[in-house]
Amino acid sequence: MSREHDKGMSVIVKTITRLTVGLIFLYGIHILSHGHVSPGGGFAGGIIVALSFVHLMLAYGKDVALEKLPRGVTSLFEGMGAIIFLSIALIGFTSGYFFINFLAKGEPFRLFSAGIIPLCNIAIGLKVGAGLFAIFVALVLLKFDTESKENKK
Repeated sequence: MSREHDKGMSVIVKTITRLTVGLIFLYGIHILSHGHVSPGGGFAGGIIVALSFVHLMLAYGKDVALEKLPRGVTSLFEGMGAIIFLSIALIGFTSGYFFINFLAKGEPFRLFSAGIIPLCNIAIGLKVGAGLFAIFVALVLLKFDTESKENKK
């Protein structure tokens, strides 16, 4: 067996993860994009998207998850979410009010029916998802760092 098979959890967990992680990710995107017409939104969708990557990390180990979503990309998504959210607020401010709706509202109960709210949900989802995954990565790396220091003693 190669060293790659030794990392992570058992074959059963890895197989279930391989089958479910894409569905979890898509469900997070669905919750994120339909948050203005159903329960959910940016925060809940961002948490679910981040948990799909956490699921990868738990099943396969930190190296595989960091290959799929490196720390630099995570920082980029988190910053991009904050900039998009602030930009939406400031564009509305040019019309006279902070966060004023500057897009057409459309038909009620349709996907594109809420003006700037879906855009805000996407920005919040990027910020929350990337932030939560970054926190989890930091905790995992801190754990490995303290374990390696204890082993040297």
